[in-house]
Amino acid sequence: MRLQDIYKNLRNDLRLIERELEASVHTDHHQLNRSAVHLLEAGGKRMRPVFVLLSGKFGRYDIRRLKSVAVPLELIHMATLVHDDVIDDAATRRGRQTVKAKWDNRVAMYTGDYILGRSLTIASTIGDPEVHRVLSRAITEMCRGEIEQIRHFYNYEQSLLTYLQRIKRKTALLMAVSCHLGALVAGADPDHVRRLRLYGYYVGMAFQITDDVLDIVGKEKELGKPAGSDLRQGNVTVPIIYVLMHGSQQDRERIIRYLKSAGADPSLDDILDRLRGSEGIAWSYRLADRYLDKALWMLEGLPDGETRESLRLIAEFIGRRSY
Repeated sequence: MRLQDIYKNLRNDLRLIERELEASVHTDHHQLNRSAVHLLEAGGKRMRPVFVLLSGKFGRYDIRRLKSVAVPLELIHMATLVHDDVIDDAATRRGRQTVKAKWDNRVAMYTGDYILGRSLTIASTIGDPEVHRVLSRAITEMCRGEIEQIRHFYNYEQSLLTYLQRIKRKTALLMAVSCHLGALVAGADPDHVRRLRLYGYYVGMAFQITDDVLDIVGKEKELGKPAGSDLRQGNVTVPIIYVLMHGSQQDRERIIRYLKSAGADPSLDDILDRLRGSEGIAWSYRLADRYLDKALWMLEGLPDGETRESLRLIAEFIGRRSY
């Protein structure tokens, strides 16, 4: 089985979710409708809905219930992207203009708020209060992660633990919740729900670490945004933290000087070249692999079959992806 086979097997249900996503953000307010649909039209891997659907297969698979989780989770993800682009002053995402670049910060902020509101409206159709507790805790923690990221912009003294806590809240949590709620609403065995939640968490950590490496080593055409965007915006990621801790004195001084200047120092391209040739890249990939190994270990306690194999393939794709 290949990764594309997973999407092919879920094709009909993913098409339904795509239609639901489009319908959920539609409004008769012309400006809001245009800005809300803008990011949706850019597409994406829809990993969170995929995790919901696959996790739901470990219980009573009912697309009518699962879509009421999958759609809100993808909308929450979309809302955070719109808000992130304002915070990061990002001009492009997925190879096209961001909402803030096409319109302005005010339109982008209210568009993100609108999408988030729509996600909660749809989630309210689920009668299980545990679903709402999990969602509300996740949104709260994601906001904490965003604030922590802003607080540590251009901070060259932050620790690896600070970074890991931040990406847990910003990225891994929503993937964990996608697996958790997909299994929960399907009535899966409690131990399977626990294992799927942890699988999603570990995969999410590996995904973000790999994403942060690709921001340094990737190409703009593949990334859909300029390489080095994280460092340019003051976001100190794991390859940079490694070099600050273990790199040569010259490399450490260059990075610190750049961060102290809040991005005004003109040496970004040189720093990126040095980071690409540093041990920080290989070390970061090894760290991502450690999380992936933990994710695969969680799968060992799940029933053997095509669905477990699909989750294994997704983890392996994350480990070797180039965009």
